[in-house]
Amino acid sequence: MSVALRLSRAQRQRGRHSRRGQRGVALIVAILLVALGTIIAATVAYENAMAARRSTGTFAFDQSIMIAEGAEALAAFGIRQFFQANPNTVYIGQGWDKPVGPMEVVPGVMLEASLEDMQGRFNINNLVQQDGTPDLVNVAAFTKLLEMVGLETKWAPLLVDWIDADINPLPTGGAEDSVYMGQTPPYRTANRYVTSTTELLALPGFGRERYLALAPYISPRRSNRIQRDCRPAGQEPRRRDHFRLLPDPR
Repeated sequence: MSVALRLSRAQRQRGRHSRRGQRGVALIVAILLVALGTIIAATVAYENAMAARRSTGTFAFDQSIMIAEGAEALAAFGIRQFFQANPNTVYIGQGWDKPVGPMEVVPGVMLEASLEDMQGRFNINNLVQQDGTPDLVNVAAFTKLLEMVGLETKWAPLLVDWIDADINPLPTGGAEDSVYMGQTPPYRTANRYVTSTTELLALPGFGRERYLALAPYISPRRSNRIQRDCRPAGQEPRRRDHFRLLPDPR
């Protein structure tokens, strides 16, 4: 009788432990399901937010391109009108050099535009001829320009070596890869025509102040032997080595 009673108590205790274990497993499963659902919901919300931001960025980018193209079309129309009125002469003061705006083209977007005569600036790519040799006339003119803006003339041969295709530094103070590989970090000369005036900052020690002083007077157009002259009407023609007509930056 006592043995049967003990067996019955043991069975009841095992039943209690089994039910507790089942409840613990169910609780863990419920927690995992809630966590998984939270992760999925957060992922979906994040993807939706990123898709909305990408759409907004794409729309703004396309809108900016259209506005820029509209500004170019407006500039082309204005230049055409001035050219039709006076096809033989283009000079500062005709009206094309006046800035436009700021004006609101679409709600919240302002447009401000201006034209600059880049052909009226010194083309630094003319420092090197098509055969890769320095153009002595243009080098002399660039040296004179450096003097006028208060910079050292040593930058002329350095820029020539930056553009020309050979690896031999000019004896007048040029520099090739052997100098640039000693910079931090090391790099090589471009050995091609300049595509942006900011490349002057790659010359060792040139610096931002020198760049700001020289940038308004130079342009990086493809090398050619023709430079248009854009000056107020009535001024004498400018030779390539005649920089007295440039505004004196000092």
